Amino acid sequence: MALSLNETPSANRLHIGVFGKTNSGKSSFINAFTRQEVSIVSEISGTTTDPIYKAMEINPLGACVIIDTAGFDDTTALGEMRIEKTKLAAEKTELAVILLADENVEDELKWYTIFQEKNIPVLFLISKADERTPADIDVIFSTIQKQTKEIPLIISAVTEDGMEQVREALARKLPENYGTREITGNLVSKEDVVLLVMPQDIQAPKGRLILPQVQTIRELLDKKCIVMSVTTDCMEQALQALKQPPKLIITDSQIFGFVYEHKPAESMLTSFSVLFAAYKGDLPYYIEGAKAIDLLTEQSRILIAECCAHAPLTEDIGRVKIPNMLKKRFGAGLTVDMVSGTDYPQDLTPYDLIIQCGACMFNRQYVLSRIDRAKKQHVPMTNYGVTIAHITGILDKISTT
Repeated sequence: MALSLNETPSANRLHIGVFGKTNSGKSSFINAFTRQEVSIVSEISGTTTDPIYKAMEINPLGACVIIDTAGFDDTTALGEMRIEKTKLAAEKTELAVILLADENVEDELKWYTIFQEKNIPVLFLISKADERTPADIDVIFSTIQKQTKEIPLIISAVTEDGMEQVREALARKLPENYGTREITGNLVSKEDVVLLVMPQDIQAPKGRLILPQVQTIRELLDKKCIVMSVTTDCMEQALQALKQPPKLIITDSQIFGFVYEHKPAESMLTSFSVLFAAYKGDLPYYIEGAKAIDLLTEQSRILIAECCAHAPLTEDIGRVKIPNMLKKRFGAGLTVDMVSGTDYPQDLTPYDLIIQCGACMFNRQYVLSRIDRAKKQHVPMTNYGVTIAHITGILDKISTT
């Protein structure tokens, strides 16, 4: 994915999911809240089908993605499929807004419980205040407050009443340390020399950098590090040009072995995939999961989960290189299944191991939801970079954040 250095990727934006029953006013609220015509507004049930994802800047929340979802009580012919899409949106949500359509809040409370179990903050909104009587509002307000201890806000998309209070409430509900995670963590600081060794192959054709490279370079520049970027064939010349060895070398996982053999002993080594394993997922869990590689046999079944939904490439690391490495070690009969994008099985139990990509295209909340599913079903899970480091025997020698 091509990206400019000053553009905030969608995966790094705060994901605000808007949920509620059909015609509870979700789309109208979003349009009023964002002051843009983001969603189609209609009195016809089921107007919003697939979730709508809209990236924007919202003061004081910063870079956000607003998600408009289908009603979770959709009873149309396609309702079940729409609800599944809404559940997927919920897995990506970092702040949940639930609109209250009437005094029957049973469905809303079920979704509130789901978000609470995942430690996702929830803001309740009593919508369409311009159409309700004070008595109706009082009933909904008291029910929610009694059941959840939450204080609903009262809003009207028509008059735009309550929109400023919504912004303030969402800002208060953000975790105190939200947005402070760093790709390189504590590995480097100001004026440290960092060498990036980046093979420019079919995955990053001429004129382009892949997203993890762009984001890592941007962060290193923000940290005031001294950054040198080279292709694999220029690594040795780059080291000779430096007065002292780099503090850290970051490379692509597929050339871990080569870089490790040629790096200075005092330089730390990691990969973009390993860095993103910590940034987007759970690196200690991935390292523990990698132990399952040694237990594989030719009868084992592996699931490789890639976030990008690009067309298969002849040198693809997930579709070609990792499967070849595993089959070379355990036998050609090893079964390797591949999924991409958001296609991720509900039932993971047929698998002996899941290998997840770096997940640069997904937000951390969604990656953690995948990890949680694997944990609950007792299926070990690891990541591209950790897998390659383990197979090449250098996992204990790479640096982590």
